[in-house]
Amino acid sequence: MHLGALFIIRHVLTSASVRETARRFQLSPSTVSAAIRSAETELAMKLTERASGELVTLIASGGVLEGREPITTAIGELCQFAGQVGAGGIDEAWAARIPVKIVAIERFLEVADQGSINRAARRLHLGQPQLSLQLANLEKFLGRRLFERQAQGSVLTEEGRRAYQIFMAISQAWNDLKSAADERYRRTARSLRIGSIIPTGSESWVARCLGLLVSEWNARRSNNAISLVSMTADDLREALKSGRIDVAILDSVFGLESFRHRELLQTDMVVIAPPHSTQTSVADLVAAHAICMPSPRTGLGHAAMAFSDERAPNRRFRSRDITAADSLPVIVDLVANHGYVSFLGRVSAMPIADKVRIVDLDEHLPMSYHVAFNHRKAAADACAVIIAAAARITSEAVAKTDPVRESAA
Repeated sequence: MHLGALFIIRHVLTSASVRETARRFQLSPSTVSAAIRSAETELAMKLTERASGELVTLIASGGVLEGREPITTAIGELCQFAGQVGAGGIDEAWAARIPVKIVAIERFLEVADQGSINRAARRLHLGQPQLSLQLANLEKFLGRRLFERQAQGSVLTEEGRRAYQIFMAISQAWNDLKSAADERYRRTARSLRIGSIIPTGSESWVARCLGLLVSEWNARRSNNAISLVSMTADDLREALKSGRIDVAILDSVFGLESFRHRELLQTDMVVIAPPHSTQTSVADLVAAHAICMPSPRTGLGHAAMAFSDERAPNRRFRSRDITAADSLPVIVDLVANHGYVSFLGRVSAMPIADKVRIVDLDEHLPMSYHVAFNHRKAAADACAVIIAAAARITSEAVAKTDPVRESAA
């Protein structure tokens, strides 16, 4: 990480614009983006993301901005020290291009503290010529002589002592930021990250299954803490691929060829309808009610859309009253309280049978849920718990719900 990148990052986070920052510092947008990526890697956190083509700064960036204020101040002092100032203040274009790396600063401080290049080189496990060259390059860049080479060692010049104060402030602020990052790395290494399709609600089999997993996992006093996140099937596959999660519960087997995976449970697709609706066929239901489907980014939504396109190519399934949503709780609310119809797997519909009507399709449309996981032993162990929990929860739901559904039919 070099000082120019740290200077760039501050402006990106305050302006929320890569292009505006690039114009201001006369840099290419790719250089600014690379500075952000480098900082995110070093600090083990996401600082920005793209949303609808716009750069959005995340909550975590506020802490980084606050933590790096001493670095910004020190970089301003370094500009003045190097004579890079003008009528309007420091030369920002120069500051954004400072090539001095944090590691070079640490080595300069070590030589100053040891009073000897040879002693510092031994402590840093470097060759003396290599360290001498780095110090010479630093002096050349700043245009200042920082050390007096004497027989007994290297002593800071007056300008070197000023540089020492500036670099010490930068080093301390950076180490404070890095210490927080190191703790995040340790937590991430210990954590077992589990992603799931979005539950229909707290009563759903997915939510209950994850609750059982956490309870049983913690009762075992495992060394791996569990963190949970819910997202669409497409996002889960991408998160598995990138290593952001270790385990995924999905409503589709599509795209799991490169992962270890097991079938979690089998079910079939049903229609969920308003509780006071009277239509008994799928065709009548969709003719009388607006439709809200899970989005095609979910396995369920993809299957429902394919089914609807095949059965009713010229009807409402393709018209503007169809709403796609990635939020199953919203879909359930639209069906239960606002007169919509939708599609769910039977295993997901049964826990909400008191809120909606469950209507069978004219023909059986099988669905299956799967759990995929990476190479970690903890991930495989968690999968075993998830599979057992899902089997127990769904068998309980079938026992409770089937008689109700049969009598309704």
